[in-house]
Amino acid sequence: MTGRCAVLGSPVAHSLSPVLHRAAYAELGLDWRYDACEVTEDGLAAFLDGLDPSWRGLSLTMPLKRAVVPLLDEMSERAHQALAANTVVLDAGRRTGHNTDIPGASAALRERYDGPLRSAVVLGGGATAASAVLALADLGCAAFTLLVRDEGRAAGTVEAAGRHPRQPRVDVRLLGSAAPAADVLVSTIPASAQVPDLVALGERAEVVFDVLYDPWPTPFAEAARASGRTLVSGLDLLVHQAALQVELMTGAAAAPLAAMRAAGERELARRSR
Repeated sequence: MTGRCAVLGSPVAHSLSPVLHRAAYAELGLDWRYDACEVTEDGLAAFLDGLDPSWRGLSLTMPLKRAVVPLLDEMSERAHQALAANTVVLDAGRRTGHNTDIPGASAALRERYDGPLRSAVVLGGGATAASAVLALADLGCAAFTLLVRDEGRAAGTVEAAGRHPRQPRVDVRLLGSAAPAADVLVSTIPASAQVPDLVALGERAEVVFDVLYDPWPTPFAEAARASGRTLVSGLDLLVHQAALQVELMTGAAAAPLAAMRAAGERELARRSR
């Protein structure tokens, strides 16, 4: 049976996931299908209930990573830690949630930077921010400053950090507040919100990690390149987490990371023309 998979979210038309997963299927010799489906939080339960047995896996983007949790039959340890799943594996009618953003972020960071990561400034407090905090805690980061529009909306990320064995310290402040120098600055906010005062925070970090990939380059990316700082891109993150998704959904021993990255780079270059 041909397997079916898709990325769900709203908006989702910009997603690069279909390009990466289809490249992986071609390299692995799989006659599988991968689509992008516009699904809102209100429509998620009905969408899941309507899937037939040909469906093997789902990738989840905004705003579904936390909304899917009560709709799952079980969760991996990392998904439970974050209380957010960006991946759902479908098997014999059961839905298992995984979080490949966490190991994907760790791999993306270590691909570009092998120095110490002891402190971080994170812009944003949503599910992606929570995964970034957990990934950095895995790599030894012990102190985080979250800059958010609404301190209450960062509660899930603070709670996720509290479930990490290393119990990192998390300080929550409003965007626009002063922030300390840090080893790494992580931005999960839209390019349109990357105003000069926020971009300047990157000048006080050795590493700048912007989880966006479209549009690219973002103001953070341009500033990091201009100053010679280490830059980790949203494509770096997307490729590493997507490779893990391919392995979970298809059972492949190893996803073709290089082919997936090349396909993503070609598509982004096409979009920028």
